[in-house]
Amino acid sequence: MAKQESVANILKSIKENWPESFEQYSPPVLRIHRIHDYLQQDLAKVIEQYQLQSADFGVLATLRRGGEPFCLSPTEIYSSMLLSSGGLTKVLTRVTKAGLVERIDNPEDKRSKLVQLTQEGKVQIDDIIRKLHDSNQEKLKVLSKEEQQQLDGLLAKMLTAWE
Repeated sequence: MAKQESVANILKSIKENWPESFEQYSPPVLRIHRIHDYLQQDLAKVIEQYQLQSADFGVLATLRRGGEPFCLSPTEIYSSMLLSSGGLTKVLTRVTKAGLVERIDNPEDKRSKLVQLTQEGKVQIDDIIRKLHDSNQEKLKVLSKEEQQQLDGLLAKMLTAWE
């Protein structure tokens, strides 16, 4: 993959070649977009080692963060993810075939099934999260602990506009 032009160069080009637009640009938002892209690339590199797609990772992570017994209804998973219900069905089929989750009877509604993380799925998502955490921590080393806390606080404050 070709190296992307830096955000600094993009902003410089806009300022030089499209000055009437430059005042409208938000450098922090451009940088957030770029960081998001890099984080997605890092995620893709890790999960491809497990033959997973990002939606598969999302299901496994959603189940794992739900705590013991790592079991949710498809509706609960759906509400935590950005997938269509048709898309979720395909993902659940894929991760079930891979042995990462299993479909179990819902004791409260015999017409539906719950989705439960298998031991293999738990081991795999724990390993993926550990690798992602290590990668992210390596990138964050450019900031001091105080700067990391300040960044977290500012991003949390910014998220209140949406959440």
